[in-house]
Amino acid sequence: MADQKLPVVALIGRPNVGKSTLFNRITRSRKAIVDPTPGVTRDRQYERVVWEDKGFLLVDTGGIDDNPEDVLVQHIREQAMAAIAEADIILFLMDGREGVTPADHEVVDILRRTKKPVFHIINKIDGPKNEVSMNPFYELGVERFWALSAEHTYGFRTLMDDLCATIETPSEATSLPENTVKVAFFGRPNVGKSSMVNLILGEERMVVSEVSGTTRDSVDTVISHGNYNYLFIDTAGIRRKGKTKEKLEKFSILKALSAMSRCDVAVVILDAEEGITEQDTKVIGYVLDEGKALIVLVNKWDLLEKDKKRQKEVMEEIGRVLPYLGFVPIISVSALTGYGIKRMFPIIGSVYRQYCSLFPTSALNRLLQEAVEKHSPPIYKNKRLKFYYTSQVGTCPPKFVVMTNSYKGVHFSYERYLVNRFREGLGLDMIPIQIFFKDKSEQRERQKNK
Repeated sequence: MADQKLPVVALIGRPNVGKSTLFNRITRSRKAIVDPTPGVTRDRQYERVVWEDKGFLLVDTGGIDDNPEDVLVQHIREQAMAAIAEADIILFLMDGREGVTPADHEVVDILRRTKKPVFHIINKIDGPKNEVSMNPFYELGVERFWALSAEHTYGFRTLMDDLCATIETPSEATSLPENTVKVAFFGRPNVGKSSMVNLILGEERMVVSEVSGTTRDSVDTVISHGNYNYLFIDTAGIRRKGKTKEKLEKFSILKALSAMSRCDVAVVILDAEEGITEQDTKVIGYVLDEGKALIVLVNKWDLLEKDKKRQKEVMEEIGRVLPYLGFVPIISVSALTGYGIKRMFPIIGSVYRQYCSLFPTSALNRLLQEAVEKHSPPIYKNKRLKFYYTSQVGTCPPKFVVMTNSYKGVHFSYERYLVNRFREGLGLDMIPIQIFFKDKSEQRERQKNK
């Protein structure tokens, strides 16, 4: 899939119209809970989807309803309204068996005022003979409806083809220069993301405001520095759940995830006064799940300039919260005074070079042999684990496969040992790496059956 922003596609509609079933169908999963009880989906579920080379982030929302007896109605309604406001494409589901409701009229009126692509879908239409039940819906004044059975797949292919046709493929004119390092900036509102980017760029490219949420979507800027071009992506602030009524993050997390999918290096900015928060760790978790290189900036360091004790406490706290991320560069900076900013480009360059590294197989096998000789593999089912050879199977981040006599016997502690030895032996001290274990016997069996 070509490098591009992942559009956000939101599933909205009244409770129990089949949104979660359609979510599971599109994502080929069962992540959304499917239950006949209205209102089961209380918070947004989201998943990255690739359909015939078109990628998007799909979000399942709680239902829109006006039942005054349900104390959760307003909460669920707010989520769906956030989805309408923030999504790029909207899938509005209605119930073909129940027919048109006042809530459907209300939502159609709201959607009519948006300039975004909207798919009006009549669900629970199990075949051509049932399409007659769609006729009452034309009173909504909608030009086109999509007949669908999310449960039995009728109309599903047509819907997906038409949905993907609305997702633009990036043109050649928007392609980036060679040697472009894509760097995305993440963090909670008011940690100083836009100010930091402005300082690095040396000009006011981003809107800087004291009001949380100024950056509603990612903003891209391409600059040249030394031998590299850089694409800086400034993202919307990822809000803390304590600041909202919702159990999950606000919808801005989806916009941030969209930017994350495009970057090589993710820069997560913390607030030195507040220290590292639960929400910061979630963002860092997303970065690592995506396999991106990571740099942590502790901004507003000038506020702790005269408090050496607090400076030490902040750094120790970060180390305690992120015990397995000793390889991640952590830089104390100040977007206000410029302190620490000169280290940014050298560190980004070092991280990126490691992130793209390739190594000869002979050097990798020597490293594996030395690691095994220094620390013997564990016993599994009365047999000593054996590691035969290794090779690199990918970059960004570097990925290695190790052939063994039983991948199931590799304990996570020994895997971590090998990861640390590879990182140390290959000079990959600033990035995550991935090691996969495969059984040699299974490979022989596959070759025999070819």
